[in-house]
Amino acid sequence: MEGSGLVGSGERWPGPEVRGGEIDFGVAVGRARIRTTDPVAVTDLTARVEAFLNSAGLEAGWVNVQSRHTTAGICVNENEPLLVAGLLALLERLAPRRAGYAHDELHRRPGVGADDPPNGHAHAKALLLRTAETLNVAGGRLQLGRWQRVLLLELDGPREREVSLLAMGERRR
Repeated sequence: MEGSGLVGSGERWPGPEVRGGEIDFGVAVGRARIRTTDPVAVTDLTARVEAFLNSAGLEAGWVNVQSRHTTAGICVNENEPLLVAGLLALLERLAPRRAGYAHDELHRRPGVGADDPPNGHAHAKALLLRTAETLNVAGGRLQLGRWQRVLLLELDGPREREVSLLAMGERRR
């Protein structure tokens, strides 16, 4: 085991680098805006999240990545084209576009314009996904596995999307 916070590592927490028990703890909040170009698509957010962590100066802690939409999801997985195609096909089988969602009966929904596109399928798909992921940060970097990426799944595009970012933990001195 390595690191100053691991039980059994032989080191005292919070570690030798901290003098006098003081830790510069902080919170940073940000947003990423993404313009999607397809009705259903996957956008890799990893570089944007890492850039946010760098600007926030987070050395160790957590970052939460949250979609601000009901027809988009966030996940951590591999961004390999065949895997992505299979994932999108699975979502379509589970919540088909033309399955007859009550949400698509726009005339029954108060305050909804007749020109709004029916998107019950996108809401149903989003229910199968996560709205947010919280990830560990150490050494100023996301602690992702070799193939892991932070992904935004667009289910009702093309649209302007916004992702909320919140980082908390020990900042660089």
